[in-house]
Order: sequence, then C-alpha cells, then structure tokens
Amino acid sequence: MSAARGTSGLSKSERVYMDLHAGIVSGKYSPGFRLVLDRIARDMGVSPVPVREAVRRLEAEGLVQFQRNVGAIVSGVDTEDYAATMESVAVIEGYVTALTIPELSQEDLAEAEEINIRMRKMLQGSFDPRVFTSLNNQFHRILTQKCPNHRLFDLLEREWERITIIRRSAFAFDPRYSTRSVDEHDAILAAIRGGEASVEVEMLVREHKMRTMRQYIAVEHTPAY
Repeated sequence: MSAARGTSGLSKSERVYMDLHAGIVSGKYSPGFRLVLDRIARDMGVSPVPVREAVRRLEAEGLVQFQRNVGAIVSGVDTEDYAATMESVAVIEGYVTALTIPELSQEDLAEAEEINIRMRKMLQGSFDPRVFTSLNNQFHRILTQKCPNHRLFDLLEREWERITIIRRSAFAFDPRYSTRSVDEHDAILAAIRGGEASVEVEMLVREHKMRTMRQYIAVEHTPAY
C-alpha cells in the first residue's frame, strides 16, 4: 500500500492518513483505540482539518468508525466481517493470480517454492506463527505482484491488510491446518508450471482461501497473539 512510500510532497491530509493507516495495520492502534483528533493534530503539527479528512477516509475503508459520545475509534471485527473479507480475497486473489501467470519468470516460481519449503520445515521444527504468516504472505505476493492490472492488485493489497488486522485482533493461529495449506501451495505452483489453464489456477487459489476461511469460522477462536 501507499503507506510505505515517502512523505515528501504529500498533502497534510495524505501524510496524516498514511501515518494512521500504518499504525492500524501494524497493530499500534488496536481495535477499540480512540483516535483523539486534536491530539493527533498536535502530535503531527497540523490543524484538525487534515486529521478529520484522513479519519473520514479511514472510515470509508472500514478501518475506523464513529461512536456516539465517543468519537472516532479503530474498528473492531467479528466472524462475519472475517468471512466477508476472506471471500473478497478469495475471488480477487484467484483472478489476480491467473492474470499474473504470463508475467511470472522461472526465478519467481523458484522463489515461491523456496518460501514454501521454509514453511514446511517450520512445521517440522520450531513453529513461529508470526514468521509462518509472513512467509505465507510473501508466497502469495510473489504470485500476484506482477499483475498487469494495477488497480486490481491495489484492491487485493487493501483486502490483505484487512485480513492482517482481523487475524491479529480476533483470531488465534491454529497450526493444525498448516500442512494442508503448504500442500495446496505446491499444487498451485505445479498447476502454473504445468501450463494448466488460468481458470484452473484461479479456482485452486480461490478454494485455498475459502478453505482457510471455513476452518477459521468452524472452530471456537481465542484472542490472537
């Protein structure tokens, strides 16, 4: 997302937006955190106007909500929100992966395979859910970041960020399903290398995401790490 870019030449509103957005995605501002606009304005050396503009933008993205007599708070999540977001990711990422196939080099596929090997090794040794999740994100990013439709990839990135926030705030990582996830990564790579039709790859990725969603909502979840 744009939050990773430098701030030189940006408007005050854009700069505040990027700072708050990064704070929400990173977990600095957790669900329920109250965003005091005057305090943010003072801390960032701006007037309240660009802060209000930035917060309204975050509200439109579903990351912030306004509560009566409270003000702006970082949005909370629930199982329905998670399911809806994962369904969106499943559809968008499946299509984006299919579009990206012609752009992928053998080096890209080799890098994705190496990441998946590292994920599999983690299942056989010391398992760190944060590292495993990071590797999983890297795997899927390699297969999508060269998508020729940049607007679709930007949309996918926003949904990925939403999933990151939801998982951090609402769900515990359950490693029981990780082996199958790694196996499905192998199947996706095999389909791409084997020249399967793009629609077949799209459905593999879509089902991979949908299965993850079904597993998360099928069990009782405890607060995430």
